[in-house]
Amino acid sequence: MVEEEGFRRYVAHIILWIGIAIVAFPVYIAFVASTQDNALIANGQMSLLPGGHFFETYYQTIFVGTSGSTREPVGNMMLNSLVMALLIAVGKIAISIISAYAIAYFRFPFRMPIFWIIFITLMLPVEVRIYPTYKIVADLHMLDSYAGLALPLIASATATLLFRQFFMTVPDELLEASRIDGAGPLRFFWDTLLPLSRTNMAALFVILFILGWNQYLWPLLITTRDDMQTIQVGIRKMITTTDALTEWPIVMATAMLAMLPPVFVVVVMQKLFVRGLVETEK
Repeated sequence: MVEEEGFRRYVAHIILWIGIAIVAFPVYIAFVASTQDNALIANGQMSLLPGGHFFETYYQTIFVGTSGSTREPVGNMMLNSLVMALLIAVGKIAISIISAYAIAYFRFPFRMPIFWIIFITLMLPVEVRIYPTYKIVADLHMLDSYAGLALPLIASATATLLFRQFFMTVPDELLEASRIDGAGPLRFFWDTLLPLSRTNMAALFVILFILGWNQYLWPLLITTRDDMQTIQVGIRKMITTTDALTEWPIVMATAMLAMLPPVFVVVVMQKLFVRGLVETEK
């Protein structure tokens, strides 16, 4: 019995390492390509070992940019993506938690129909409302701005639903105790519900930050200036479709740099993220 359990564990570890290799190998190839000479990559003669252009390539990528259709340094594009992702994540959480609080704890006309209307919006993809949203943003003169990048995307039916379901599990005794202490709705929300929702907010922040960071279609539509484009749009523009030779080391270096902020957020907030998901399931 012990030997059988040990064998199963051994097989599980083998499968785990195979999965890690499958996921990590493309990342390793991208890193190796970012350190190679562009001519070797274009001719299909790239080595599987890192080359000698690491510092040169990454310096040019972060501070200079490419010589193709976009010369914007990747450092500026990463800043644009970072601001956009933070605004989207924080904005979605702020609006959703307030909306969920109103739906869960206040009694007003058409409360449940409003909730179900919010829920139904989950079925609407972004592409369905992208033209009217673009028209509104253009009429408000928010093209090529951080407000235009983030504001149309901060409403979140998913986050509202999750916060509402969590608030429904909070014991009514806490609300009664707050009333006895003389706390009003705002104080109950600030002193009781927000601390209880800390792990849920952390889990949602990780998900929403990555969602905002990976946005491609919306930034592509509303940014026309190179200094406002995000890193996802920048990567696409670096891959030229003309006769010019694509600078693959810079493209791969940009892809490697684009992974760092989401990975950093996941690593830093890993414990709160897991706890938040577990508590949400409960």
